[in-house]
Amino acid sequence: MTLKLNSAPVFIHFPPRMKPKKSDFMDISRWGFSAEQLAKWIHDRADVQIHIFRPPNYSGFLLIVLLVTMIGGLLYIKRNSLEFLYNQVVWGMFVVLAILICISGQIWNSIRGSPFLHRNPQTGQIGLFSGSSGYQFIAETYVDFIFLNYFFFLHFGVCAGMILLNEAPKLTGQTGKRKAMMAVLGILMVVFFFSFLLSVFRAKYQGYPYSFLIK
Repeated sequence: MTLKLNSAPVFIHFPPRMKPKKSDFMDISRWGFSAEQLAKWIHDRADVQIHIFRPPNYSGFLLIVLLVTMIGGLLYIKRNSLEFLYNQVVWGMFVVLAILICISGQIWNSIRGSPFLHRNPQTGQIGLFSGSSGYQFIAETYVDFIFLNYFFFLHFGVCAGMILLNEAPKLTGQTGKRKAMMAVLGILMVVFFFSFLLSVFRAKYQGYPYSFLIK
C-alpha cells in the first residue's frame, strides 16, 4: 500500500539514499517482459551489467527446412504443370495474406516478448487480457482472433474487390458486358466492405473520425 501498487508484476529500483522516483518504476507497457529489456533497464538505472545466455533454439531452423522441403516436393510433383506460378491472382492473394500476418497482433507479441498470460500472485487468478491499453498478452491475441474473425473477412472482401477491379479489363475472350459486370462487382465489394470496416472502428473507438456510407 505504501508504494500505491494495484497490479503485478512490478519492477522497482530502490536507490541507496532516497525513495524511488517515477523513473525508478519500470514501464512494462513500453519495455515488455523480455529478459533483454529487463537487463537493459537495470543497467540504465543501477549501472549493473547482466549477461543473458540463451541456449540455441533450432525449432525455427527445422521449420524453415520442413517448409522448403514441402515446397520443393510440391514443385517436383507438379513439374509438368507449373502454370500456377505465373498466375497473378495467386500471387496477389499470397501477398495479401503475408501483409495480414505482418500487421497482426502476433508480430507485436514477437517484437515485445509478451507473456502468454498473467497470473495474479495474490489471488492466483489467471488473466488473459492486459489491463493496459498499450499492452497485450499472447492469449489475448488468440481470443481476439477467435471472436473477431470478421475483421479478416472484411479485409479479405476489400482485397478481393480490388483484385476484381484489376483483373476485369485484362480478361481475354470475354464480352464488354461481362467485364463491366466484373468491374461493378469489384467496386461494390470495395465500397461495402470498406464502409463496414470503418463502421467497426468507429464502434470500438468512439473518437474515430472517418466513416463512409455506413455509420
